[in-house]
Amino acid sequence: MIVVAGGAGKRMGGRLRKPYLSLAGRPMLVRTLEPFERSRAIDGIWIAARKEDLTRCRRLVRRFGFRKVAGIVAGGGSRSESVFNGLKAVSPAAKWILVHDAARPLVTIAVIERTLAAARRHGAAVAAVPVVPTIKEARAAARNGAAPRIRRTLDRRRLWEIQTPQAFRAELLRRAYACGARARARATDDASLVERMKRPVHLALGSPWNIKVTRPEDRIIAEAVWHANRNWV
Repeated sequence: MIVVAGGAGKRMGGRLRKPYLSLAGRPMLVRTLEPFERSRAIDGIWIAARKEDLTRCRRLVRRFGFRKVAGIVAGGGSRSESVFNGLKAVSPAAKWILVHDAARPLVTIAVIERTLAAARRHGAAVAAVPVVPTIKEARAAARNGAAPRIRRTLDRRRLWEIQTPQAFRAELLRRAYACGARARARATDDASLVERMKRPVHLALGSPWNIKVTRPEDRIIAEAVWHANRNWV
């Protein structure tokens, strides 16, 4: 599996990049790796980190004794390029590959294994949760600064919020990422590249707490959730 830890975390503020900020007393990247280390379904982990953080990342892996981490590679200029670099490092013998964002440190073993099980049945699957709020589609904001106008209310019964991990048959994910740099740059997640090939991607039930830590307030929420679930992983 590939853990993407190359984000700059500019919206978090501060000098320390997001994967290395503390969450419940340990770096966020460590919290993210823990359930994958403990899951029996995971054989090997490759981390795609920023080039300037490779030494820091290696030290964390040694310090916290992650035995499943098989390699640490330099990420690219975007998330998709980081995954692409990780794919090149993953063993050619791997039959299934998961991709997970280091900024989702509250993922559980149950979510990991549900997603992989769904991928094994269908070839490709992503963790997701049903959308709860009412979602409205709006027109683009007017140039004069007027508030956007609502076009329609979407049927939330058909809407899902996509998370990671995302799991795929290895050969399928490799072909999806061979599409070229431009297509990779436009991709918002791994599943969208598989969808581009007209291949079906199925949904596995994620968790409402498997949030992505993007802003300082997300980190506060993640801390609270972690301490409310002391046997988290």
